[in-house]
Parts: sequence; structure tokens; C-alpha cells
Amino acid sequence: MNVLFTCGGTAGHINPAVALARMFLEREPGCQVLFVGADGGMETRLVPKEGFELKTVTITNFRRSLTPAAIGHNVGTLVNMVKSDRQARAILDGFKPDLVVGTGGYASFPVVKAAAKRGIPTAVHESNAVPGLTTKALSRVCDVVMVGFAESKEHYEEPSKVVVTGTPVRGDFFRRTRAEARRELGIDDDRPLLLSYWGSLGAEVMNGYMADFLRLECEGGQSFRHIHGAGRDFALLTKALADSGVSAHPYPGVEVREYIYDMPLVMAAADLVLCRSGASTISELAAIAKPSVLVPSPNVTADHQTKNARILSNGGGAVLLPEKECSGEKLYEVTSALLHSPERRGEMARRLSELAVPDANEKIFETLKGLLK
Repeated sequence: MNVLFTCGGTAGHINPAVALARMFLEREPGCQVLFVGADGGMETRLVPKEGFELKTVTITNFRRSLTPAAIGHNVGTLVNMVKSDRQARAILDGFKPDLVVGTGGYASFPVVKAAAKRGIPTAVHESNAVPGLTTKALSRVCDVVMVGFAESKEHYEEPSKVVVTGTPVRGDFFRRTRAEARRELGIDDDRPLLLSYWGSLGAEVMNGYMADFLRLECEGGQSFRHIHGAGRDFALLTKALADSGVSAHPYPGVEVREYIYDMPLVMAAADLVLCRSGASTISELAAIAKPSVLVPSPNVTADHQTKNARILSNGGGAVLLPEKECSGEKLYEVTSALLHSPERRGEMARRLSELAVPDANEKIFETLKGLLK
């Protein structure tokens, strides 16, 4: 069996495809897997790192603007669409897939469309609460659309084609209990643990607020533990802390890292998570029932992170805090209140368990196998 996965652009599109690819290799002896992404996309780094072969097509996005620069860009995108169609057909000719699965990103469009035209079984999976342009377009030609949450079905023209499967989450997130993770991290007291991060690229505005947050936390007696991932803003944040005098004293229980490489371990140990609301993040939070304070990025297409966050906040499993309402003091006030209320966190965790789709990987695998039958 040959299975082709096409994805890219963000980790929220790439990670589900990698999880599914691993499942096919484990369950189907002799299965061959190929990934297709976009030239220069994040997938060109992440997918080979996971041990999979990747081919690329030349595809770019459309800009929703009438400025001369945007018009010129969109003309280039139209040219690239013709080129990517040709590249997609060549990839299908060479690999001869029995199944093609798109998990989002511009590269999915020419590949899934070409496969559907040939009668190859096709599926798309959308991790975000509201589908992007690529998924909406492909939903008209593919055999099945898989979505992460039941609320997402209403956004599609053919709801009968949509299956609520949940979103694949790496098995690492389920391997440890909170107690086991805390022991592995060397946490030897009962203080609750806050995990905060704004993604590997960081967020300069939010990390600026975190400098004030951390100062307030240290001055307030450290009633909770805290691990913060600053990303590329690490140097700026540590300098801001030094300027405020925070780094001049030892503060056990407060840890600022550049990157959190052991995210499944730290998230398992955490009692509350403060973060953005990308597709992968909300899927992981729901899957392991981890209460959170979500600050959606205002700099994403169609404000999709706010729509993602509303799924969890409307369900009672998260607090949605718009970035424009944030400050170090506000973030500290909101998270501190939750960290001092185990009862509320317990209720949030219960609500998340109700929102999550158990065994999402299994549901998606069975849905895809059904297409092959």
C-alpha cells in the first residue's frame, strides 16, 4: 500500500500528518509513505527530521488585498498553480498512491485535486475550528472531510461528507501521569505548575508582558511554579528581567527557557497552560484535558486562532483573553486566580474531556481504511 500525505505551512498541519503516517507504518506491513509540501515551507525541515521522504511543489498563497504588491503576488500565484498542477501529476505518476490525505497548507490543493480527478481515494483533515480556503475548496472534490470538533461541521457545504474524528496527537502526550512528569522534572513540592509559551518563533509583544508577569510572580512570593518558553525573544526577555532586578536573586521554581524541547513532559506536569491557540495546541490541550488561558494571535489568516480558542472557552475548558486586553498585570491576575482554584481547574478539565474525541488517531485510521475498501 502506498499512502501520500500532503501538508505544510504550520506545525498544526504537519504534526497530524506525521502522527497518521506513523500509524500506517505500524499497522500496515509493507506500507510506503511519501509526503508532499511546498517549496521552502516549514515542512521541508520538519518532515525529513521525522524520517520521511518529502517532495515539493511550487505553490504560494493569495493575498486578500488590492495593493499593487498584492496584485503582483497573486498573478505569481496563478502562474505557480499551473506549475504545481504539473508537478503534482508527476508525483502521482511516480509514487502511484492508493490513498491521498491532505492535512492543510497550500501544497495540499494541487495534489489532492489531481488525485481526486484520477479517482484515487482522497481525504482532507482540518485541525482548525473553521476551514481555510484550501480545505473549503478541496471539500468539494475529495471523498471525505475529517474535522477536529463537532462545531466545525456547520462550515461545510456538504455536512454528510464530514466526519468528526478529532485531531491526531502524538503518543508522547499520553505516556506520563502528572505525578510521573513532576518527578521526572524534579518537582518535589505541591505548588501548582504554570506552563507558558508563545510558539518557537516567540511573540515580542507577549514576551514583553511576560517580563512584568515574572517580576510580579517573584515579588509575590512564588506561590506557584512556572516554566516559560521565550522562543527567539529569549535574549530580550532575559535582559528585561535583568533590568528589573529579577535575575539578580535566586527564584527556585521559576524557569525561563529559550525552547521547550520536552513539551509533552512539561505539559503533562502542568496544572495550567498559558499560550496561543493554534490548531495543534488546542488539540493537545483537549486530548489531555489541560486547563488553559488562551491568547489568540491577531496576526493570522481570518483570525482563525480566535475561532479555535472559542471552541474550548465556550465549552468551559479555557479562558479566552484577546491580546489587546493583555498586560503583564492582567495575565498574572487571570492565571494566578486559576492556579489558586483547584476546584475550577478540575471543572475545566472535566469539560475538556467532554469536548475531546477519544482515540482520534484510531478514528482517522479507520475512516481512511474505509475509503480503501
